[in-house]
Amino acid sequence: MVKEKTHVNVVVIGHVDSGKSTTTGHLIYKCGGIDQRKLEKFEKAAAQTCFYILSQMGKSSFKFAWVLDKLKTERERGITIDISLLKFNTQKYTMTIIDAPGHRDFIKNMITGTSQADVGLLVVSAAKGEYEAGVSRSGQTREHALLAYTLGVKQIIVCVNKMDLTEPPYSKARFDEVVRGVGSFLKKIGYDCATVPFVPISGWTGENMITATQRMPWFQGWKSRQREGNASGRTLLEVLDSIQPPVRTANKPLRLPLQDVYKIGGVGTVPVGKIESGVLKAGMTLMFSPAKVTAEVKSIEMHHQGLQTALPGHNVGFNIKNVAVRNLRRGDVAGNAQHDPPADVSSFEAQVIILNHPGTVKAGYSPVLDCHTAHVTCRFAELKEKLDRRSGKQLEDHPQTLMSGDAATVRIVPIKPMCVESFFTYPSLGRFAARDLKQTVAVGVIKSVQKDQGGKLSHKAQVCK
Repeated sequence: MVKEKTHVNVVVIGHVDSGKSTTTGHLIYKCGGIDQRKLEKFEKAAAQTCFYILSQMGKSSFKFAWVLDKLKTERERGITIDISLLKFNTQKYTMTIIDAPGHRDFIKNMITGTSQADVGLLVVSAAKGEYEAGVSRSGQTREHALLAYTLGVKQIIVCVNKMDLTEPPYSKARFDEVVRGVGSFLKKIGYDCATVPFVPISGWTGENMITATQRMPWFQGWKSRQREGNASGRTLLEVLDSIQPPVRTANKPLRLPLQDVYKIGGVGTVPVGKIESGVLKAGMTLMFSPAKVTAEVKSIEMHHQGLQTALPGHNVGFNIKNVAVRNLRRGDVAGNAQHDPPADVSSFEAQVIILNHPGTVKAGYSPVLDCHTAHVTCRFAELKEKLDRRSGKQLEDHPQTLMSGDAATVRIVPIKPMCVESFFTYPSLGRFAARDLKQTVAVGVIKSVQKDQGGKLSHKAQVCK
């Protein structure tokens, strides 16, 4: 019997138009995740749409991007709006690729995708003007990297893309410039750059993706320091095979944040998401929080293959009995109703760092908190103490205000029902980013939670209309 390969979830992030979808689509095609006939169909459709809509915008062919940009709106705009999931196999792993939107307007969807990832693939365009736009204050390269780190993506790979469009093409000087710039802000965020591989590629022509290119003879290969020695190679595929597999927690209670909920004809209600801990089994009775809905699992699928049991790290869809789609939503968390089920919280205590706020933060401040797949407005109800960022020691008791650069312990109250956990028990459900003014203003980890004891099961859960 062939041993099943380890599953790894890779989120592709970066500024809009950095070439994320094209790079990812090309990689999936080269690795057998999509066949030639389907690609030719995408190419024909992309050419027709480009002719009518995008020809005035200087866009090149989108055939690889169309592997991922499945929504009609995305195809016509040439950008990714929601996240896309596709899989392919490397020599060592089964990869689920999460293509996240780069446009600022869809940052919430990008956070949903990133919260499900084990590894981040940061795509940075080396083309003239595009690199500079991505790392500017209004660009998304820095914010995506910061959010990835905050949401627990500690392994990151940097693809320096569009090397065929540098001046001159395949310029070593331009690659070195991008490596210095990106490496500098990754270090400030918290990444150890000795562990970060930088690979010069062209997502369109395929340079250095599967096989080493002859057009960049100056590139001596990437290196990455790892726990069990160093890894090195020349191509993106080799980097992906050098990933350190994540530690899974199958022995903990089930926690499965919902990415989306679908109604499928002839099947019924199908929630989808990544299992963060525990085991999901057909026949299990689930509790969804904060929806306060219970339901039995009829069947489980992963990438169109039926499963009786799904494990941590698996991105699954599962059919449930007698629950309407409208009763569940993105951000709900599923757990075993018989074994420490998830519950919504009335408040939680968190350690936060204010990163980028133009004024002062006071008690009552109410940004949107992004935690796992949930996006909920929350109130900073009490500023309990200001902390030294390095030592964690208390500097001031009950400060009146906080400013950019300050660290603090804060009691936070969700404005709407929300299910989160302590970082120390369920790390992926205990990290958050706070957004306001169209930017990330703070990041934090949850130290303890006050569970809501007053909830009753929703009557809606009993009948599917």
